[in-house]
Amino acid sequence: MKVKMTIILFTAILILSGCNKKIETNMSETVPDFEFTTQDNEPLGLKDLKGDWWIAYFSYTNCITVCPRTTANMVGVQERLKEDGFEPRIVSFGIDPENDTPDVLKSYAADFGADLSTMSFLTGYDFETIQEISRNTFLSILESGALDQRAHSYYFYLVNPEGEIVKRYDGLTATENELLIEDVKIVLGT
Repeated sequence: MKVKMTIILFTAILILSGCNKKIETNMSETVPDFEFTTQDNEPLGLKDLKGDWWIAYFSYTNCITVCPRTTANMVGVQERLKEDGFEPRIVSFGIDPENDTPDVLKSYAADFGADLSTMSFLTGYDFETIQEISRNTFLSILESGALDQRAHSYYFYLVNPEGEIVKRYDGLTATENELLIEDVKIVLGT
């Protein structure tokens, strides 16, 4: 009887400790209220994302350096999570809103095979607005540069249901992409 009770107690402790999984965080910034335009020419705002965990990053379609890699990596993250039954929202904040119209963004998403049922590419603001959000909220650089290239973050960001950025990941490294996948699985419940 004692052995049986010990096994039951030990099992209960394991189950309860598994329910309380947490990720290690490295940020604590609140995303400001926004409402921008998606690749489908539909509004998407913070109010639409509240209540859910979501992933954010910055990109633009004319980028010839970082964006092709980060967008491909993000689509890879999206595919891996979907294979395991997880479909968090993913938001790409466009940093060249003058050129990246909804039609251009939709074509760009198709080129990378992004699943637009859970991934949105945003535009519909001026450069100064997204620059301010990048610097003041995501704590990342965003500058205009030579040959119309823009210096910007290559990070991915995990945002909690309250709209707080809780973790930043290097979007260019496989190790960090794997960590993002594992963290999403933890916060969404496996």
